[in-house]
Amino acid sequence: MGRKEKVVVGMSGGVDSSVAAWLLLEQGYDVVGVTMQIWEEEDGDTQSANGGCCGLSAVEDARRVAWELGIPYYVMNFRDEFKTRVIDYFIDEYIHGRTPNPCIACNRYVKWESLLKRSLDIGADYIATGHYARVERLENGRYAVRSSVTAAKDQTYALYGLTQEQLKHTLMPAGRYHKEEIRAMAERLGLPVAHKRDSQEICFVPDKDYAGFISRSTGVCPPAGNFVDSQGHVLGRHRGITHYTVGQRRGLGLSMGRPVFVKELRPETNEVVVGDGDDVFSDTLTCSHLNWMAIDGLQGTPRRAEAKIRYAHRGAPCELRELGPDLVQVRFDEPQRAVTPGQAAVFYDGEYVLGGGTIL
Repeated sequence: MGRKEKVVVGMSGGVDSSVAAWLLLEQGYDVVGVTMQIWEEEDGDTQSANGGCCGLSAVEDARRVAWELGIPYYVMNFRDEFKTRVIDYFIDEYIHGRTPNPCIACNRYVKWESLLKRSLDIGADYIATGHYARVERLENGRYAVRSSVTAAKDQTYALYGLTQEQLKHTLMPAGRYHKEEIRAMAERLGLPVAHKRDSQEICFVPDKDYAGFISRSTGVCPPAGNFVDSQGHVLGRHRGITHYTVGQRRGLGLSMGRPVFVKELRPETNEVVVGDGDDVFSDTLTCSHLNWMAIDGLQGTPRRAEAKIRYAHRGAPCELRELGPDLVQVRFDEPQRAVTPGQAAVFYDGEYVLGGGTIL
């Protein structure tokens, strides 16, 4: 009898990763459950209300599920990696007038890079998660993330940064099912997390007060500055650039007699540029820090694709054009709202992720 392939399942304490572990058991894998302890500042109210993937409540829920499934379960400490790769990055980006996506950084550098290394070190063949996406090997020999069967829960946008080596050792069984099917399986199995609600917010800032989190973490309160229009005319005072992001309308505190929106952040002069609704649309962007997935770059040839510029963006037809090493221009067929520096632009060919990069 041959050796079973071993897979380490990242168990967040939620229903998706719990059912993913069971699906892999059913497929005949030797399954080990692991929760990555990366953030632990939770009081009782936060534990019950947030149910996120990072805190102590996740550990207890995942431990109970592992016991029900009869699989070994461990907690691995990744706090240092999370602090360096996610928290510090998040703070630095906001201070410099950009809007980061910490989930993308966490996926690339913590949930995959760090977890995969430790898993391979203990003899695992794969790691697995409960993400709603699929990993496939294409005819050209490359690995790519493919959209899940349910567009409503698709999580491919946040996975574009995974490398070929990481994808080679990754399984995502939940991507072949709808959310309702996953919950039904959990209920049928009697799993204690069958009806646990999904975590929606950034796990380390559950109250959404990003500026407050940055001030508490650094001890520095970004100074107030001027709201200006595109011509540089002063319109009022802002509370510090960490309070704002491109496209924002609420919370500006400006009495202009009409709705105005954040058009640009200028950290070098500590100015927040505002304009009318039409001013926050653009048909081009450039991005760097590229990661190619289904293809090995553009090779100097323009390419048609669809691009998403934020998680909730539906994607829009565009042309990709190489501007230089690690630099791509995206030109949309129609202007898109709130192209935001620091966010990711992710390129798709149908259901497959071509690659992506960070918007400049």
